[in-house]
Parts: sequence; C-alpha cells; structure tokens
Amino acid sequence: MTLNTFAPHPGKAAGKSVESLSAKSSVAVIGAGAFGGWTALHLLRKGYNVTLIDAWGPGNSRSSSGDETRVIRSTYGNNEFYFDLNARALTLWKEHEAQWKTKLFQNKGVLWMCYHEHTPVVNDSIAFAQKHNMAYEHLTRNDIANRYAIVNTNDLSHAWLDPYGGCLRAREACQAVYKGFIAEGGRVVQAHALPGKIEQHRLTGLLLSNGQTVQADRYIFACGSWLGKLFPDVLGNYITCTKQEVYYFGVPADNPTPYENFPVWIDADGKDFYYGIPGNNYRGFKIGVDERGEAFDPTHGDRVSNPEVLKKARKFLAHRFPGLKDAPLAESRVCPYENSPDGNFLFDHHPEATNLFFLGGGSGHGFKHGPALGELVSEIIAGNNIIPQQFLLRG
Repeated sequence: MTLNTFAPHPGKAAGKSVESLSAKSSVAVIGAGAFGGWTALHLLRKGYNVTLIDAWGPGNSRSSSGDETRVIRSTYGNNEFYFDLNARALTLWKEHEAQWKTKLFQNKGVLWMCYHEHTPVVNDSIAFAQKHNMAYEHLTRNDIANRYAIVNTNDLSHAWLDPYGGCLRAREACQAVYKGFIAEGGRVVQAHALPGKIEQHRLTGLLLSNGQTVQADRYIFACGSWLGKLFPDVLGNYITCTKQEVYYFGVPADNPTPYENFPVWIDADGKDFYYGIPGNNYRGFKIGVDERGEAFDPTHGDRVSNPEVLKKARKFLAHRFPGLKDAPLAESRVCPYENSPDGNFLFDHHPEATNLFFLGGGSGHGFKHGPALGELVSEIIAGNNIIPQQFLLRG
C-alpha cells in the first residue's frame, strides 16, 4: 500500500462523462478540506450557487488537511497524469498566493534519497520533469555530504533534488481557500451533514446537525476519512482510514541553521518511506511515517502517538541525521489517511444516485493537488471534461 502514495496505478485513457449541470444551478459540497474547498471555489467561479458545509471548519485538527505543512512534489514514477495534475496545481497555488497576498508555498526543493542505482518512483518521472522544464538535479554521495553535512550517506547510492517542489502551509491554505470562497459570494454552513433518502436515482437532500435541511441539484461529498462511514454499503471497504503519525523534533541549539534550511526530504527505501519537512515557521524538524498505520476512527480516535511507531521513527532519525540522535520530541500529530485501494483519487457518482458524487481517496498524497483537482471537477460538472478512468469507483 505504501508505494501507492508515491506512484498510484496508472489508469486507462477512457473515462466517463456525466450529465452537465447548467449555470446558476445549486451545488452542495460537504467538506472544506483540500478537495472540497477548492472544488467549491471553482464551481462558484463557474456561476453555480454553491454551499460549502463542514462540521468543524477548514483545517480543523481532526482533518487530514489540518497539520502545519504538506509536501508538494510532481514525482510520480511513470504516472504522467499525476505529474501533469501537480504541475497545474503548482501554477494555481502561486496564482492564488498572489491574489490573496498570503504565503502558502515554500519552494524548499524536494530531496529524494535513493538506495539503489535505479529508483523507479524518481527515475521514471525524469522525462516528465524535462517535458515541463522542471528538471531534477542528480547528486552523488559526495555531493550530498558536501551540500548537506547533516545527512549520513553511508547506505545511500545517490540523491535527486527536485528544485521546483517544497511544501505548503496546509492548515492556513484550507482557511485561505475558505475565506476566498466567502469573499467571492459562496455560502458556508458549519454543521455535520448526513445524506437523506435516495428516490428515483436521486438524493433528495441533506440533514444537518443544526436541524436544517439542504436541497441542491448536485451533492459532492468531499469529507475525507469520513466517506467510508457515511456510505458504508458503497465505500465502507473502498475508502479506509489509517492512523499516520507525524513528529516535530527540536534541532540543536548551537547549530540550527542546517536543519532549518534543509529541503523537504523523502527516504526512498521502498518500504517505510519516511519523509520530512524542516524549517516551517520554526516548528522543528518534522518527520512523517508513510507506512500505513493501524485502522483509525477520525471522529472518536485519540490523536496520541503509538510508542512503538515513535521508537522506530527515532531510530531512523538517529541513523539518517546523526545530529538529531538525542533530539527532544517537541510535538506530535496524527494525520488520518483516507486510503483508496490503489492510491488513486476517487470521483464518481453513487451507483444509485446520479446527483450524488464522492470526491476523496487522497491516500496521503492528495493535498497538493487540491486547486487543480477542484478545477477538473468543476469542468466535469459543467460538462466540459470527463471523469478520468483512474478516478472511477471500481469493483
């Protein structure tokens, strides 16, 4: 499952068209995270009457989008679709930074530390990077040691530096999209939403925790890790939630600069795929665990660290960055992953309701794609594009 995060299975060329929705029709988007917020904003700009509903607000601490930072990278092995999607997303992130006068993208670069001469997830992306004029830089072990003295290179073959990637301020980005949506005339409701009845192949409405009901011409459930629980018969075994842990370690007081200025990094060992985002607003040296964790309840689960997972992460940190061997744990977070079976995103309508859509399956790599995915979904709803085959609900 871990490899799916970095290189989801490519889909076929054919997709599926849906009935187009005329302008000024109403759309309810449930979930104000990376997928829902951007989708609501793009739909609003196409002239739809959009209501964005979220139980705890954008970037809340229970969501998959609520941590300080998320990686942005285009590297997806031989999967050109996601490379292209992220290249478009990167353009949109920069445009909206300028529009909102809010710093969201940190162009720190992404350092892929490779154990073998050929690392498919990186090497198979090189042609796409060149096509987009986003070439990677190859670093030998000596290059790594000279440029990044804090790294133990003994078991590495080489590294690739993607100078166009970096990280995004996740929680702040969700809130910036939310504010932008409101500023452009979108309607927001903070409440828990449940689907109403399905009659004659259409969802009849939403039931809100505040006692209100919402009717719309289209409903898009983009509620992340909660999708499987809201639609257990259809998605219960399709969108699963796992507990993924993130740690922030304190850097040495006498030598913080090399850690603060280090690029986003990914340890491409083919198994654990530890990754890290150093130097974001002086929060500490962040390390994330990408190997799939235990099943997790996003509503009721306690967001506390598993001692064994933390112990293993500490061992890795001491090996790769020896100067952090005895670093204090300053903070820990739990990020719920909403996993799809093959790492691809999900966008499709309910098998029994053509006006009810699912949008999710971020699988740990979705956040960065938010603006481009929202744009694509709005084009599909308007009838100007088709659903990509790899996004369709299968089996």
